Amino acid sequence: MDVNQNWVEEAWGKITTKLERTSKKIGANFPHLSKNGTYELAPPHWWTAGFWPGQLWLLYRETKDESFRKMAEECEAQLDKVVTDYYRLDHDIGFMWTLTSVARYKLLGDEDARRRALLAANLLMGRFNINGNFIRAWNPWFEGDENTGYAIIDCAMNLSLLFWASQESDDPRYKAVAMKHADTILAHFIESDGSVHHIVHFDPETGERRAFIGGQGYGPHSAWSRGAAWALYGLTLCYDYTEEERYLQTAKKIAHFFIANLPEDSVPHWDFRIPEDVTPYRDSSAGAIAASGLLLLAEKVPASESKMYKKAAIQILKSLYENYGAWDNDDEDGLILSGTSHYPEQKGLDAPLIYGDYFFVEGIAKLKGEKELFW
Repeated sequence: MDVNQNWVEEAWGKITTKLERTSKKIGANFPHLSKNGTYELAPPHWWTAGFWPGQLWLLYRETKDESFRKMAEECEAQLDKVVTDYYRLDHDIGFMWTLTSVARYKLLGDEDARRRALLAANLLMGRFNINGNFIRAWNPWFEGDENTGYAIIDCAMNLSLLFWASQESDDPRYKAVAMKHADTILAHFIESDGSVHHIVHFDPETGERRAFIGGQGYGPHSAWSRGAAWALYGLTLCYDYTEEERYLQTAKKIAHFFIANLPEDSVPHWDFRIPEDVTPYRDSSAGAIAASGLLLLAEKVPASESKMYKKAAIQILKSLYENYGAWDNDDEDGLILSGTSHYPEQKGLDAPLIYGDYFFVEGIAKLKGEKELFW
């Protein structure tokens, strides 16, 4: 399917212009979500720490602007203290170091970036619970909190760090752990209709499934759209690394559910299964993540199937660009409006989110013809 390059090139131009401006304001820091037009900065141990430097690397790859490279490297260097001085590293190690160290290694071949990424992969692998074949999600958030048996769908995207580490080190252990967790996703997270659970609670001693937990979705059996996007893209990456058909078929099932439940403008609501009296906020980040995943999925299926996935991805990205972009608003740091971070906790509602921005930029880069993945 041919893409009309006019709007894609126009979108890339506006991305570049805006990030040239906002990067001078944000610098080598870690934006999370936008409030009143300004990106709030999070500490470097926060799970979103990789998405701003990831955007900078996407722009550097295209423009070779040294200011983008310098800021991205400064962000990466700050993560060293997260490893040595912080107790709460969790499953999102993949998000943090894939878009910093792996990205830099793939682009520049720097050995210290490779070392950092392999260290991160070891730390992520250390969270694997052999009793239940899952990577533990969080650590206790407060005294008395008990979540040793929690696994979450977001971790599907973090598995690529482990697959990369196996390829890079010629050591199969990382891949084995990633596949064990991916198979647990297939067994427990994905419903027959392609909808996805956010949190599954396992007994950490026996591995038995205890419960589904709604998490950032409306409820335990709703259909959180960003969770579906993480699963769609994450399992497509699992197939890309392993060529195991079960991952591809499940990614396709999730994709069909996601596409079938999109509203008229192709940008999803924050949950596909909410009561009528609940505010149907859009989640532009879910759309951007899914679109980038759909573009990869379109490359992995036969030509007869590819058109459907690519068409859906283009429709999502074009709608985000035309209907949700903050291109001409100098008072807004974010690129894409109308993200929903955490509706149950009433956090980040109808706001730009740094991960939504990242995956939008990644998706547009793919439409421009870029094939290399940081994942």
